[in-house]
Amino acid sequence: MELAFGGAAGIIVLVAYGVLMLAVGLITYLRNRNILESLDEYYLGGRGLGVMVLFFTFFATQYSGNTVVGYPPTAYRIGYQYLVSVPFFICIIAAYLFFAPRLYALGRRFSLLTPVDWIDIRFKSKAVTILAATLMLYALGNYLLEQFVAIGQGVSGLTGGTIPYQVGVVFFIVIMVAYSWLGGMRSVAYTDTIQGIALLFGVFMLLIGSLIYFGGPAASAEVMRVQTPEKLGAPDAAGVAHWFSLLLLVGIGAAVYPHAVQRIFSARSEATLKRSFIRMAYMPFITAGVVFFVGIIGIAAFPDLTTAESEQLVGRIANALASRSLVFYWAMVLLFGGVIAAIVSTADSVLLTFSSIVSNDLYGRYIHPEASEQRKILVGKLIGLVAVVVLVIIAWYPPSTLYQIFVLKFELLIQAAPALILGLYWSRLNSRALFAGMLAGAVLAAAMTFAGWRPLGVFSGLWGLLLNLVICIGASLVMGVDREEHERAVEVIGTY
Repeated sequence: MELAFGGAAGIIVLVAYGVLMLAVGLITYLRNRNILESLDEYYLGGRGLGVMVLFFTFFATQYSGNTVVGYPPTAYRIGYQYLVSVPFFICIIAAYLFFAPRLYALGRRFSLLTPVDWIDIRFKSKAVTILAATLMLYALGNYLLEQFVAIGQGVSGLTGGTIPYQVGVVFFIVIMVAYSWLGGMRSVAYTDTIQGIALLFGVFMLLIGSLIYFGGPAASAEVMRVQTPEKLGAPDAAGVAHWFSLLLLVGIGAAVYPHAVQRIFSARSEATLKRSFIRMAYMPFITAGVVFFVGIIGIAAFPDLTTAESEQLVGRIANALASRSLVFYWAMVLLFGGVIAAIVSTADSVLLTFSSIVSNDLYGRYIHPEASEQRKILVGKLIGLVAVVVLVIIAWYPPSTLYQIFVLKFELLIQAAPALILGLYWSRLNSRALFAGMLAGAVLAAAMTFAGWRPLGVFSGLWGLLLNLVICIGASLVMGVDREEHERAVEVIGTY
């Protein structure tokens, strides 16, 4: 197959998008010279993001390039059972609607910068704050690794291997670090907006082209009927249990993504936040639904791919469409750039939040409270750079498929959910019980994940969360809270 993005064409598209993102970072810096002197300006964009920019930065947070590059191969491998990927995102929106408006109001009242900031204000417990920060940093590091692997897979797949995996990873990480250091949250949000528009257009053209040239779901159904009929069937009882446990794990885990929660604090107003969520409610069908069908159509277009080959399914489809007509060539150029920019944009969001937790919640709160905000930002940048170098070494030879990396991070992250969400509504939540539950849940989830033990097909993170809730709610009811802790909780969240 002659590759439309192989050779010089692939390199030109890659460099063009890299230059565009660098330009966004540079322009943002030149228009906001004080951006590196204030934590609010650097990490939250001055708390002034409007509806469209906020919507697209939420969109880029929840739908990274991994959604486009990683989901179709999974649909290709397991068939219609992967339709569960659409409700994933509906669950996330439902969780946001439950707690985000209240957290936004408290964020304004207490000038919160990160989700760990909220947990510290609410419980005033060093043990709880450090444990929550550790769980979130683990999840962010894992998510960053996932994005680095996705960058390499995306570039290599979309250029048919012309640009090697490792070259793609290093090139875009350098670009990402450069523009996020220059413009902070603003440049991240602006690049999210650009990539979001390009990605949505490219994904729809990918679906339209696949329907025109590869015959659509009907042709795929015929291939599955003959070769792999199990891909057409509904899941069995164990499969249904797996579905629901995955929905719960992702619905809670993705809603408490630290970089997503940080965007709640970036909104210009509560009305802006709610309008952005209203637009997000349509995206599960427009994005996850579309890429699911692209994966299904790929079964007829490229039958008999191995697991490793299927990881590059989107690249194969895009190259095939780009070779058919000039319209699809340019549409796939936009998709190519949009996918790469989306992955990089998600990675920069994660890196920014990783740095903010280090600089504000650990360094600024416990190591050097008297440090200037400029120094805190610098420390966060440098620690973030060290983390990037370590993760690049791991990503050089990726440990597993994108899907396996994706699931792993939620196992520990959701253990912070009771502190983040339950703490918003229950003034009698005991901080010692909360710490014990969070620690026990994290240890159980990690041990079960390490042992590969998943009773009833339910993810180990959910067993850990169950233990976590039993301990923190049960012990809070039994022990109660002392007068001082209760008065402080009422002062922060009111009477609940």
